[in-house]
Amino acid sequence: MEKILITGGTGTLGKAVVRRVLEGGREVRVLSRRPGSSGEAERVVGDLRTGDGVAEAVSGVDTIVHCATTLGRDDVRTTRLLAEAARDGGAKPHLIYISIAGIDTIPLSYYRTKLATEHVVKNSGLPWTILRTTQFHDLIARMFSAQRALPVTAVLSGVRFQPVDVRVVAERMAALAEEGESGRVPDLGGPEIRTMADLARAYRARPVAPLPLFGKTVRAFRAGDNLVPGNAVDGPTFEEFLAGR
Repeated sequence: MEKILITGGTGTLGKAVVRRVLEGGREVRVLSRRPGSSGEAERVVGDLRTGDGVAEAVSGVDTIVHCATTLGRDDVRTTRLLAEAARDGGAKPHLIYISIAGIDTIPLSYYRTKLATEHVVKNSGLPWTILRTTQFHDLIARMFSAQRALPVTAVLSGVRFQPVDVRVVAERMAALAEEGESGRVPDLGGPEIRTMADLARAYRARPVAPLPLFGKTVRAFRAGDNLVPGNAVDGPTFEEFLAGR
């Protein structure tokens, strides 16, 4: 039976991928920095930042679904360490990396890190697949939740999002694990393109305050560089996500 390692398997996306891959009848191993139970999946304690436990985690696996992120520059180093450990183990597992739509044109620091990490994956010496997606419903909701103590919700004027349900992304990543090396696959976006103001009102019925900010990053978002209108997929809308929480 094929064995799949999922890094970041206790995070929002990672947990959804674990569930979906287990449903497909495959053997799953989760790499986590903390001990505990991952249900039917095997759990290996390790840390991509230090390398502790990583060799054990990659040993004998056929596919690595790399969902772990440090939300900073360490993503490049930790992904390189993961790939080196996989090569040093004598095998060449298929490395699948989750990335973000628009990272090559939106000059956010974190996006630049994701783009640099993509280069690490491409040059890892392993068979690889990269999937870019638009923002998850969860992230959009957190943006508004962080403002819950304010009397209004601040939004970026003229900015739109195409939020996607994490379960839809997990479904796609599980399919990619079955398909084998695919290189850079088409980006994936949610079913609707909505203004940030519209999404804010859906999250909480209260006034919004548009912020007329400027700069290269905001211009790129206003230009729709974060959107993939030609690759929208069916799935829960933002309101349906909120209702199901």
